[in-house]
Amino acid sequence: MLAAVSASSTAIFISLVAGVAGSVQVAVSGAFGRRIGVLEATAFGSLGAALIVCSLVLVARQGFGGVLAGVREPPWLWLNAAMGAIVVLSITFAAPRIGTFATIGLLIAGQLAMGVLIDAVGLFGLERIPLNAARLSGLLLLAGGALLVLKR
Repeated sequence: MLAAVSASSTAIFISLVAGVAGSVQVAVSGAFGRRIGVLEATAFGSLGAALIVCSLVLVARQGFGGVLAGVREPPWLWLNAAMGAIVVLSITFAAPRIGTFATIGLLIAGQLAMGVLIDAVGLFGLERIPLNAARLSGLLLLAGGALLVLKR
């Protein structure tokens, strides 16, 4: 029981840290994109992230065997890379045009809407979690909030 609570607490903390990092990334990527170009800033950020993560893999795993094993996995799992590129390209483009707050609000709204669909259908081999009134209410409230953040 204690291990489950500890793991959940760690996951919650890491998720919050990721949220803070994501907000900083939106603002910085937008500013960077204005200076050197959206595609160029996206490429720079992606290459920098790849170098950081590859360094961590090398230190933690003592090699790239696990990364190379990805080639033997079903190609639909490679959507990971494409979706990451879409996110970084989108935030780099959107932030200077609609603001950091609106970009993040819409990003989160899109994530939650897709999350509801993924859970409801059990896509990508994940556990099916049916849509209920509470989840639908949360999604509708979030959609309303996403529209409100576009107001200046």
